[in-house]
Amino acid sequence: MLLLLLLASAFLLLPWAGAGRIIGGWEAKPHSRPYMAYLSIQSESGRHRSKCGGFLIRPDAVLSAAHCVAGKKKVNITVTLGAHNINKNEPSQQVFHVGHWVIHPKYSGYTSENDITLLKLKPRAKLTKSVSYIPFASHKERVEPGTMCQVAGWGRTSMPGDVTSVLMEVDLKVQRENICEESFKNYLQQSMICIGDENGKKSTFHGILAAH
Repeated sequence: MLLLLLLASAFLLLPWAGAGRIIGGWEAKPHSRPYMAYLSIQSESGRHRSKCGGFLIRPDAVLSAAHCVAGKKKVNITVTLGAHNINKNEPSQQVFHVGHWVIHPKYSGYTSENDITLLKLKPRAKLTKSVSYIPFASHKERVEPGTMCQVAGWGRTSMPGDVTSVLMEVDLKVQRENICEESFKNYLQQSMICIGDENGKKSTFHGILAAH
């Protein structure tokens, strides 16, 4: 199974954050990814709720996926930092109610181009051992085919399967350009990579970006 990962041109190498499915993986070491953010998105009526992942890029900003919030003007967004088990009130957790976010002006829901959004945190996050920035790579750094990516997130561990409340992770390999082009009609080499497992036993489903 192959997975298409979307990369903003400004961010060429980013660890994954997703609140969808981590299949064939294992529980991450608690707080080993202090940049991870958990997003809970609830409609104003309270009838609909979705979840996404993200990562802290500075004390007042979280980077996430545009598809998580696009077209959802009247929603309540809660961001949780410093979490391992999102169903527990852990002392390390910091919770924020987001009132403002910005979607990339050239985001396309059809092609998934520029699938990024920035959420403003107020007040600013307090940096601790469990909450810190994501490590950025050099703008000249490339993710070559064969590179093993570490993908992490909360959610289901199979399709449909069981739901886990703890952060999970899995290793997936970056595929060659020709395989990506054959597998995804909207694949763009400049801003996307695709990863997968040759045996089809490991995967992710939904969420946002990955590669670490």
